[in-house]
Amino acid sequence: MSSAADLSVPAARLKRPSWKDPRLLTGILLVLASLAGVTALVSSADKTVPMLAAREQVAVGAALTSADFVVVDARLGDLEGAYLRAADQLPANAVATSLLRPGELVPRSALGQADQLDRKPVALPLDSPLPEGTGPGFRVDVWVALPDGSNGFGQPQLLLEAAEISQLTRSSSALGGLQAEQLHVLVPDQQMPVLLHALSNGARINVVLNPGGTP
Repeated sequence: MSSAADLSVPAARLKRPSWKDPRLLTGILLVLASLAGVTALVSSADKTVPMLAAREQVAVGAALTSADFVVVDARLGDLEGAYLRAADQLPANAVATSLLRPGELVPRSALGQADQLDRKPVALPLDSPLPEGTGPGFRVDVWVALPDGSNGFGQPQLLLEAAEISQLTRSSSALGGLQAEQLHVLVPDQQMPVLLHALSNGARINVVLNPGGTP
């Protein structure tokens, strides 16, 4: 049972927070800092930067000038540094080290010097057209059959696997169909002597599309 003295104790009252209360000021600062961080993050995500994109298709080994590019606004975030900005200067005597397709942003890794190329384009005869839709960037297997010395040819051997097409132009045939007019594939330096030997000795060359081929 409570005593009379206990009942006479006044109840504690909550105090209205004061602007001078350090805990209140700390809470306000934390809220403001959080809002500023979110605003900066959203602003950064919406930021676009003028970047360079290929105007037309550029083959591997082609010399590059400013006329090969157009300026586009892109939002790349952390990947921005991997691509060429509109404000960047092209290196002197730069060439494309990989295929650039129309409208694609230009990776910095796609620019280099001619002596850095380890693949060179070589024209190959094409007896039959490749499937419609085949073009630069597609992969083909190149088979070679050397003359056997008796007006025939030996067993075809796979010389280049998944070679990249750098150029493929087509023209209309007399019957209105499409046939390949010119085919260039990129040949690694170490395989170049064997291919040139085959071509100079009248070898029969067969090119087969390799849809799943990788470099």
